[in-house]
Amino acid sequence: MLQNKIPSLDKVIPEAEDFLPILGTDHVEIIVGNAKQSAFYYMTAWGFQPLAYKGLETGNKDSVSYVLKQGKIILVLTTPLKSGGELNNHLNDHGDGVKCIALWVEDARKSYDETTKRGAKSAFEPRVLSDDNGEVVLSAIHTYGETLHVFVERHNYKGVFMPGYRAWNPEYVPGETGLLFIDHMVGNVDWGQMNKWVDFYNKIMGFAQIVSFDDKDISTEYTALMSKVMSNGNGRIKFPINEPAKGRKKSQIEEYIDYYEGSGCQHIAVATDDIIKTVTALKARGVDFLYVPETYYDTVQDRVGEIDEDLESLKNLGVLIDRDEEGYLLQIFTKPVLDRPTMFFEVIQRCGATSFGKGNFQALFEAIEREQESRGTL
Repeated sequence: MLQNKIPSLDKVIPEAEDFLPILGTDHVEIIVGNAKQSAFYYMTAWGFQPLAYKGLETGNKDSVSYVLKQGKIILVLTTPLKSGGELNNHLNDHGDGVKCIALWVEDARKSYDETTKRGAKSAFEPRVLSDDNGEVVLSAIHTYGETLHVFVERHNYKGVFMPGYRAWNPEYVPGETGLLFIDHMVGNVDWGQMNKWVDFYNKIMGFAQIVSFDDKDISTEYTALMSKVMSNGNGRIKFPINEPAKGRKKSQIEEYIDYYEGSGCQHIAVATDDIIKTVTALKARGVDFLYVPETYYDTVQDRVGEIDEDLESLKNLGVLIDRDEEGYLLQIFTKPVLDRPTMFFEVIQRCGATSFGKGNFQALFEAIEREQESRGTL
């Protein structure tokens, strides 16, 4: 099987209806202007491993896709090969960005039926892809902006990724950096749209709201936002939904929406069990992270207490620390990984904590605002 359960990370969310059992994140498809070069970046900088390929050599005439894997994270990088059509429209409007958040399910037909009968807009009806290695069943619905949720049923497939792809085995294969799985994915939506999409995940997908932040929680002198976190029943899929809040200047959410030209996936949080080792490797490979002033660390232990990691090492890397009633977490955020100030990554290590770093919001947002100011968009 391409995916495996992560039982140690399961946390049952009793408020979720869970009529739509989801086993995990199957893959994330990012539409990019040049898939070959993007694949080189994610391999070289992030340590993703080559997995599969689809393109002219496999009989696909309209687009090319490179599939990369690290731990349980699978990225599909797709580029159009001809002018016109949906993929080019996506690039013209949004630049590079997440198109499909694919969810691994036991039954793609049932997942489609359960969501569409509750009001989800169909992206495509269940379809079967097959080859000598078996079959994969896919279906899809629309969510915020032009983002899709694709339901992937693959228990009858033994191939490398799915039919239509072949194994990709280049000579150049840099080492991994310790990334394990997707912890959460954040959606940015326009003014007044957060509750609409919270209701979507609750009523259409059976998710429950597990955390809520308002503009008093997430604000600085200049900007603010609001956020609610939705989770499926087993806790493996967590989607924070952000919207702007009124502030003196333009918030990061407004900047994202302006440059992405609509709602979309703002960032992908990827988990590690050794953030010092992972971030050290990423920095050595050229990944740029937000700067956190050294003064942040002067009082951080007064707030979070004792931790197992060396504080000086975390300080040197700029890793943020927070604690909740169940433990602590370590997190760090990249600068945008694209030319437009849109998508970025978070690297997170959970040491018992199940929260999202509320105690770090002030330092994080001030760091983001420094970047916005340098771009002239604050």
